[in-house]
Amino acid sequence: MSNSRSDQAENATDPRRPADHVDGDGGGADVAQPRLGFVGWLRWGWRQLTSMRTAIVLLLLLAVAAIPGSIFPQRMANPNGVTQWESDNPDLFPIVDALQLFDVYQSVWFSAIYLLLFVSLVGCILPRTKHHIKALRQRPPRTPARLNRLSDFRQEHVEAADAEAAIDRATQRLKKSGYRVERYDGRGSFSVSAERGYLRETGNLVFHAALVGILVAVGLGGQFAYTGQSVITEGTTFVNSLINYSSMNKGRFVADDALAPYSMTLDSFDVSYVPYGQNGAGQAGDFSANVTIREPDGSEQEGAVRVNHPLRVHGDAVYLLGNGYAPTITVRNADGDVVFRDDVPFLPQDDNLTSTGVVKVPDGLEEQLGLVGFFYPTQAELESGAMTSAYADLYNPVLSLRAYVGDLGIDDGTPRSVYTLDTSEMEEIAGPDSETESIELAPGETVELPGGRGSVTFEDETPEGADVNEIGYTESVKRFVSLQVHHDASTTWVLVFAILIVAGLITALLVPRRRLWVKATPDGDGIRIEYAGLARGEDPAIRRAVDDLADDHLRDLRA
Repeated sequence: MSNSRSDQAENATDPRRPADHVDGDGGGADVAQPRLGFVGWLRWGWRQLTSMRTAIVLLLLLAVAAIPGSIFPQRMANPNGVTQWESDNPDLFPIVDALQLFDVYQSVWFSAIYLLLFVSLVGCILPRTKHHIKALRQRPPRTPARLNRLSDFRQEHVEAADAEAAIDRATQRLKKSGYRVERYDGRGSFSVSAERGYLRETGNLVFHAALVGILVAVGLGGQFAYTGQSVITEGTTFVNSLINYSSMNKGRFVADDALAPYSMTLDSFDVSYVPYGQNGAGQAGDFSANVTIREPDGSEQEGAVRVNHPLRVHGDAVYLLGNGYAPTITVRNADGDVVFRDDVPFLPQDDNLTSTGVVKVPDGLEEQLGLVGFFYPTQAELESGAMTSAYADLYNPVLSLRAYVGDLGIDDGTPRSVYTLDTSEMEEIAGPDSETESIELAPGETVELPGGRGSVTFEDETPEGADVNEIGYTESVKRFVSLQVHHDASTTWVLVFAILIVAGLITALLVPRRRLWVKATPDGDGIRIEYAGLARGEDPAIRRAVDDLADDHLRDLRA
């Protein structure tokens, strides 16, 4: 104990130790740490959440969380892609779907990051805005007593000059340069204090406030937005109602009658291809879906939907997603009666539009009939003997079909895709696994079905007087387009906030925050003038600003 007391006495006399220093020698009482308590921990957590560092981390985390949305097809934008992914990856699909990777932007984890970022930004902005408004109302700070202690300092002597008049001239010049000024005279000297650069913090706050605005606009706008896809064949009309969309994703606040009442007819689909013998032969050039919009009052308006050039109709943006051929197929029974006739969209599989399609005939025949086939705009044979399309335009169109009879699986009300055919309960009557070869048709040809079941015709849809190529097939097959109708009223607000973000960021980066002082003191037969500057943060031009002010001011005094 005596040693401990002597050590404490020796330490107390040590001039290098603070008076309130406590030695933890193990013999005395432990230092008592304050307990935060429940409210204290809440305050600590709120401060951590509303710090700018946390906001930046959450912003980066939101960007990372959005990456799966570009890797996996999203149900809202590409429901067919989700169905195809499930078909290609049946084992992985339940796991990926449980992680909500097909609904990234509506998932629980993405929404949590989104909301935390929103709260963090609001918690950062409000206190800073209050402090900024208070700072704008305050006077520029008093002139320091010893300006020569500042690193950016300059002193000059002017003979036969008046100190007060010199400060008046300096005040005028600083005001002209955009500074807020305040005079501080007294004790035999005259001075002016000036500051500017509060626009820097204003730009910073505008940047963060606009970022919050985008979050709000996207979050609320998505609840009133809808996106639908539909396939339209040349000559057919699409009515803008929910039942006519092949897929529809809408916000929770979109009513069933929210869609604008209009119809759209696909008059023609124009596309150009690079001809043979040139670089990139067969590649498509410009696409144009030429449509006619009809209003409920009977008025009409013509328009065109092009790639990256959507058509605007009643606030809807109509996009061109894809295109292909829709051969017109007619099926007749044994008595020659038409039991099926339709333009069947065949989905492209490659750049030359080798396409696949399905025909389902549930009624009119002794047994239900299913046709699965390929359409080749310009048929060619590979070395392996398989067929393909050598060109995307119609130079040698051929339709190849495999025929099945049996149960199509649609009588029990189970939803089935129109682009796939379940042949597990069906018998192949024409194709590689049957005694009859696959059905091959050119436009205008008819082939009898095996067993006297009827016939299949590939209709030639060339309009009378149409321009044709040297073979005569240019318009023998109709085209179809896949259109996406998107309605989102928040896009204008998002654009406004995006512009504010850029403007605020540029302002925050380019506007310097600085203070300047000019002090004049009578000195013999003249005055001693002191110039000084102080920058907040990095400002390599502060020294030049002080020198420019001094040079201009001295020039005014000596003029």
